[in-house]
Amino acid sequence: MHLTQIIEALIFTAPDPISTAEILKAVRRGAEDHAGPEASEWQRITQEEVEAAIDELGEIYAESGRAMQLIEGAVGWRFVSRPEFADFIRALLPGMRPERLSPPALETLAIIAYRQPITKADIEAVRGVAVDGVLQKVIERGLVKIGGRADLPGRPLLYETTDLFLEHFGVKSLDDLPNAGELRKMPLPTAKPAEEPPREVQLPLADKEGRVLGEGGSAADEPAPAEEEAPADDEAPAEEAASEDEPATEAESEMEDAEEDTPESEARSEEE
Repeated sequence: MHLTQIIEALIFTAPDPISTAEILKAVRRGAEDHAGPEASEWQRITQEEVEAAIDELGEIYAESGRAMQLIEGAVGWRFVSRPEFADFIRALLPGMRPERLSPPALETLAIIAYRQPITKADIEAVRGVAVDGVLQKVIERGLVKIGGRADLPGRPLLYETTDLFLEHFGVKSLDDLPNAGELRKMPLPTAKPAEEPPREVQLPLADKEGRVLGEGGSAADEPAPAEEEAPADDEAPAEEAASEDEPATEAESEMEDAEEDTPESEARSEEE
């Protein structure tokens, strides 16, 4: 039993891609229960030895011309069929045909992949159209995820690619994307910052006489003008008293004249 055979069995039976660290742990734990002469040696195996055995296994598959090949994805190692057998596999499993991405979805994915993390406003600035529907579709397919919030007004969401994106396009990391270094530095349009609303200008308050309140004391702080005191009834001006006496004197004179014209007064005058 060789180490390459153990690694081949682990990668083949793993339900999901398995990393180099997971292979190392599995070999050490399995060696504890193994009765072979190599058990003690495999318990002290290093990660460099596991990596060398994986490379040797990959070369064996490549040189033998088998229909499978060993590849390392974003999550770990796995066996996949070679591209030249794709037509026959689709004939056997027609329901496993992957859904094709539309051109708008590919454009959106490319912008996110090369400029992540990125806001939706910046994606729309590059594409020139709204991307709400396309962005929701790639999120539902697990190719894009929310990576946090930007330190901008309104705290917009940041979007970035997932490990499934790397698996879907067959790359190990974002550095393996075509022209990654050049496209990441290329200047692209960005969203304009949100304009702040105009500040309200408060007009100064003024009193009836046009004096600004709050400057040099308000009108309420100034002493009120003295009110003219109305004269008392017993202290009326002499002119008014005189005017009131004159009508009374005339009335008395008229009454005296009326009394002189009565018959009694005439009789007294005849007796005299």
